[in-house]
Amino acid sequence: MKAIQITGPGEIRVVEKEKPVAQVGEALLQVLYGGICGADLASYTGNQPFTTYPRIPGHEFSARVMEVPDNERGIRAGDIVTCNPYFNCGSCYACQRGLVNACHSNQTMGVQRDGAFQEYITMPVQRIIPGKGLSAKELALIEPFSISCHALSRASIHKGDRLLIMGAGPIGLFALLRAKSLGAKVLIADLLESRLTLAKSYGADAIVPVNNENLHEASSAFTGGGGFDVCVEACGAPETFLNCIQEAAHGANLILIGNGKREVTFLHSILLQKELNVFGSRNALTADFETLIDLANTGAVPLTRMISGVYPLMRAPDAFEALKHNNGTLAKLLVQIGDE
Repeated sequence: MKAIQITGPGEIRVVEKEKPVAQVGEALLQVLYGGICGADLASYTGNQPFTTYPRIPGHEFSARVMEVPDNERGIRAGDIVTCNPYFNCGSCYACQRGLVNACHSNQTMGVQRDGAFQEYITMPVQRIIPGKGLSAKELALIEPFSISCHALSRASIHKGDRLLIMGAGPIGLFALLRAKSLGAKVLIADLLESRLTLAKSYGADAIVPVNNENLHEASSAFTGGGGFDVCVEACGAPETFLNCIQEAAHGANLILIGNGKREVTFLHSILLQKELNVFGSRNALTADFETLIDLANTGAVPLTRMISGVYPLMRAPDAFEALKHNNGTLAKLLVQIGDE
């Protein structure tokens, strides 16, 4: 079978490898679509500290069940599914407390272990999540959506809450979709107006291109000067973290999704003065996937509008290069690995 392999920073190719054989408790899956995540791109560019080479990327995907043992979950051959790609050890302190998404020894497909950018994979049956009729393209978008869903679940969000999202990349846009489904009023800010145009089409109540408009003035107008009930940092930049602190209302919740790559310095007394709650978020839980599949089945979240392009398997290297040079006009690129 064919697989997409990153052999080193800046080096990617389509290779031949043996088709896997399902072991006890596993199903054989034919991969249909895979989404290229920022972590995959970081592996390609050499900026992912957890990646070893060679590595098959991919943890956002949909698949067709080819072979599956008898199971209590109702999964059958022919089903179109997605999967939970975060492998936890089951024995560390986090796992003992049910925080399997924050396992001390977490192995994410495509990063610490080979991923789904290959024609066939095997998966433990308990990691397979039924698609409930969603299309293969939609199911390939559930994993990144689940990252934002899990993040927003870290703090209570109620109908009418004022919510700020810093960053309108895919994770920020998915956070917007989830926040709107919960009834929040959302202002989203980014440097790139092309991303904000998509955010507006997704129902953002206000957009702020921060290179042209003053964020604090726009935030004050939006909140009547009271600040935001929830601030979501989806960039991983020191500046956007500080923006969240500044624009937060007293008693607000700050949710951090963006993976920071630079240190940030601030006077922490502001956290005390405003009595802010700061939540980190990592990966997602199977329950998050299931919640979003049900939500997507209502038609309330137009997932496929996020897709900027679909590349055939043999042109997967071109897709990685396109994202490497993305000027902000590309949201999510999919690689078609198998026929629907």
